[in-house]
Amino acid sequence: MNEIYSIEFIADAEEELSDAFDWYEEKKPGLGDRFYNEITRHLSIIESNPFTYACKYGHDLHFASLKIFPFLIVYWINKKTDIIYIISIFHTSRNPKKFWRQ
Repeated sequence: MNEIYSIEFIADAEEELSDAFDWYEEKKPGLGDRFYNEITRHLSIIESNPFTYACKYGHDLHFASLKIFPFLIVYWINKKTDIIYIISIFHTSRNPKKFWRQ
């Protein structure tokens, strides 16, 4: 695989990441950084090989499950432009139907 992929966050995913960071940081100083580092580690894996994580639900959405925190990184790959769109930083307690927000 020789493609070079780039990652772009949609606005909702950026807000979810920021909200989760703030929530963890309020609970314990430094925990927000730990959460962010875990996200960054998974984003590096996704960027180097976006097909590492399974595509589910027949919507071409991939789901990367964090190991330490109860979150999924939900993303879609535009194979024509080699852009990976992060659609959601999704807490696993939420309703999965939220993936398909309009």
